[in-house]
Amino acid sequence: MGELQGIGVSPGRAAGPVHRLAPPPPLPPAPAVIDADAERARARDAVAAVCADLTRRADLASDATAAEVLRAQVLMAGDEMLLEAVDAAVDGGADAPHAFDAALAEHRAAFEAAGGYLAERVSDLDDIRDRLVAASLGLPMPGVPSPGHPFILVARDLAPADTAGLDPAVVLGLITEEGGPTSHTAILARTLGIPAVVRCGSILEISDGVLVSLDGSSGAVAPGISELSARAVNDAQRELLARRSASTGPGATSDGHPVALLANIGSARDLAPSVEGVGLFRTELLYLDRTEPPAFAEQVAAYQEVFAALPGRKVVVRTLDAGADKPLPFLRLADEPNPALGIRGLRVARTMPSVLDTQLSAIAAAAAATSADVWVMAPMVATAGEAAAFAASCREHGLRTAGVMIEVPAAALRAGAVLRDVDFLSIGTNDLSQYTFAADRMCGDLAELLDPWQPALISLIAACAAAGREAGKPVGVCGESAADPDFALVLVGLGITSLSMAARSIPAVREALAAHTYDECVQFAKAALAADTPTAARAAVRP
Repeated sequence: MGELQGIGVSPGRAAGPVHRLAPPPPLPPAPAVIDADAERARARDAVAAVCADLTRRADLASDATAAEVLRAQVLMAGDEMLLEAVDAAVDGGADAPHAFDAALAEHRAAFEAAGGYLAERVSDLDDIRDRLVAASLGLPMPGVPSPGHPFILVARDLAPADTAGLDPAVVLGLITEEGGPTSHTAILARTLGIPAVVRCGSILEISDGVLVSLDGSSGAVAPGISELSARAVNDAQRELLARRSASTGPGATSDGHPVALLANIGSARDLAPSVEGVGLFRTELLYLDRTEPPAFAEQVAAYQEVFAALPGRKVVVRTLDAGADKPLPFLRLADEPNPALGIRGLRVARTMPSVLDTQLSAIAAAAAATSADVWVMAPMVATAGEAAAFAASCREHGLRTAGVMIEVPAAALRAGAVLRDVDFLSIGTNDLSQYTFAADRMCGDLAELLDPWQPALISLIAACAAAGREAGKPVGVCGESAADPDFALVLVGLGITSLSMAARSIPAVREALAAHTYDECVQFAKAALAADTPTAARAAVRP
């Protein structure tokens, strides 16, 4: 078999023997149900067992993001609507395992029909279904294999419970047949620092034990390599990681042009002590799967924990980024025909202004109790009017530094007008890509359109950076593209002043900047802007 191509979602290279995730236990033929009450009790025992197991895994997870993802699964498994659907299936004559299968099939169909973010969560539902069926049958849930040596894990897809507990010293890399750049597999792989490739067709045709190499940046997978080649790949990766682990200090080009290298976090548990600051504090984890919004005091405590850990350093807080495609039960938003173009981000304040008002009050109270340099920004801003209204609200709450995210092309095209009333811009390249190219970022079949090296996207970033220079205000990038060391050079050459990414990605970007002058970055940016294709743009930086 020749080289395979997938989507690289977690950078780095790895090589080793393939071992596949075992399939879940099959559902046996449906028996005749004699005692419906006993089946309902059996179902509840299974839910309790699965929730307890996922909670245990969350408590043992060393990473805050992994723990939050697992706790979200606990809420999904114990959801009252799911139990009601299971009870209805039992009343219809199903035993507990088949009732779980039927109830979750309905949820799965609804998620697939919704598309976007919910469609990407189908694999999470499948995992919960498999665990509940196994528990109700009294069977163990197959997990990650243990061949007794380091290996490359291969699967159709991976569930959070499988990915969160992976040991990077044993699982050298991940390759899945399905998934996407924003799947939990991708997010957790990046967080754990495990090279990963998703949407790699034919990967399941490779037999266990076959040596393969993978490149988590390019998405290339080479089956059937030699032991000597595998050893060389892993030795080179270890040397690279060792060198980068010793990298410290602020970001700058070789001739001293400063570039702030900031971290993306979801809570205080994600903080690394050496970071310059935080460029994206995602606050939605605090709101996840709640039927009521978190209370003011709870929000203050969560924000203050982050701020107190970064005295004197910048923390950019993104207000709640949720809505139809990132559903939060307490919002009770109406169904929409196209959630990606509906009520999300700042637009939630149109229907529930109290949510934003309470959040800004809590951020202000937490900021006042610490010495962190707190900045606040709103997601999904489309017009200069929306930006001005948000900035005014921030200042009414005593928050002195207000900005907006540039995710909508309309805002990028009018960046100068947007900057009249705000203090900074932060470009979210993930969403800006999908809206620029009319390509759902969850759709792996359109991966080439979502490539940050697309010249049209680079042009929009350049327009924002130019507006920032003219206004004398900072413009940062907090999308996944900031973690690409080569693309970081282009961003700096365009005039971007800060780059925010997962903390593990910072050393590689710091190293790339330190190897080039600012003038070289400017030349890279000009060449990328002049290119007609992503391939040509990349070649302009790394021939």
